[in-house]
Amino acid sequence: MSDRVRRGMLIKNNGTEEVSVSLGSRELRIGPGEERFITPEEVRDPTLRLALQERSISIVRPATEAEEEALQERLDEQSDA
Repeated sequence: MSDRVRRGMLIKNNGTEEVSVSLGSRELRIGPGEERFITPEEVRDPTLRLALQERSISIVRPATEAEEEALQERLDEQSDA
């Protein structure tokens, strides 16, 4: 079986209250109606998967390569600071 290439995702808080998800790599806070990009590694995070099952957040669409690169640059800058 071949390995799938994982993509990052755009996720959205569809609720009326802020959602906080403690990922292994960072704390993700999403306000009502807000969207955030997550990395391919974060897509597999069990905490994120639980939030998706609880429907506190939803996947909007896969991230494009350019969006993934921009997110990774921002995360790298935050970790260097």
